[in-house]
Amino acid sequence: MGEDELTDSYAAEVAASMAAEAEARLSEVVNPDEEARFASLSLVELVSSGGGPDLVRAIMVRLGEVRAALVGHGGAVVVDNSKVITAQNGSQSLELQLNLDGACVACGAAPGTLQGIQNDLLMDKEVSVVTFSSAMLDHFDDLTSEFLQLHANVKFV
Repeated sequence: MGEDELTDSYAAEVAASMAAEAEARLSEVVNPDEEARFASLSLVELVSSGGGPDLVRAIMVRLGEVRAALVGHGGAVVVDNSKVITAQNGSQSLELQLNLDGACVACGAAPGTLQGIQNDLLMDKEVSVVTFSSAMLDHFDDLTSEFLQLHANVKFV
């Protein structure tokens, strides 16, 4: 087995282990019936009707492994702004501006957390744009703030 094959094999094993651990941690704190209910809600309809706490819960159930980190570390997603947009073909989707709350606000793992949130939400057909509030950058020192803006691969507004 070559070095590249060994690296790929190890990466796949680690990814599977992380996924299993995330699933196990979430299974301890989530109600499957509530999860199914929130997963079935339309994000566009929730925003159109004013959002509220159901919007945040519906967003959270759409997150993958990053959700286990958020929940496990006492963090949360906050919707600072949401907007329904209509494409030329008539389909509707959302532009979301998000923020972090709780222990995740100034965490050193923020670049990975933000990227994970963005990637997971962009997999949902009802979400077309995910940005993050630039106000969150105030919780970091200058070096970390600059790092986030340059290397987190997310947009701050």
